[in-house]
Amino acid sequence: MPKASPTQQFVPIKEIRDGVMIMPNNELRGVLIASSVNFSLKSQDEQQGIFIQFQNYLNSLDFETQIVVQSRRLDISPYINLLENRSKNVIGDLLKTQIREYIQFIKIFTDSTNIMTKSFFVVVPYIPPLSKNSSPLGLFSSKSAANKAKDAVALFEENRSQLEQRISVVEQGLGRVGVRSTRLGTEEIVELLYKLFNPGETDKPILQ
Repeated sequence: MPKASPTQQFVPIKEIRDGVMIMPNNELRGVLIASSVNFSLKSQDEQQGIFIQFQNYLNSLDFETQIVVQSRRLDISPYINLLENRSKNVIGDLLKTQIREYIQFIKIFTDSTNIMTKSFFVVVPYIPPLSKNSSPLGLFSSKSAANKAKDAVALFEENRSQLEQRISVVEQGLGRVGVRSTRLGTEEIVELLYKLFNPGETDKPILQ
């Protein structure tokens, strides 16, 4: 019987450190979660302004970015649990009956209708100049283990600084379009990846 491979072998990420994904080829990735813009509620002039600002934002980039849209069925159970818990403290039979009927309506409605929630992410890459296909530790092969580790940390911080500059450019560009964005930390990235590779799990917000 073939031996089962660990799940980590199928995740194309070597490490997540300080809110930065490190790929197997030592490229770096930062992730932003972005808000949406209700374009249909904007006036024609506002829509045209958004088009122009977004075009200017794209033209200002001298590096690639990836926009990821994640659609999930909305899990209404936390809201139902909240209503049920609060109904226990309600005084008055009429109000309790109304709450029970409302809970029943919500359950029937969500069971018969697929209510989807969407999350928007922007992935910002940085490719270190001499380490695309080889480990940066190879540059320090004649040094002691302690010095290698110190140089590796310094190199990571230098590369992360370059990534941070790119992320700032993306944040400012999205802000001019009216899109709010927040950088994901290590825990948020781990949670996001877990949900991507385990789509059957109960959905929870990425950011609390």
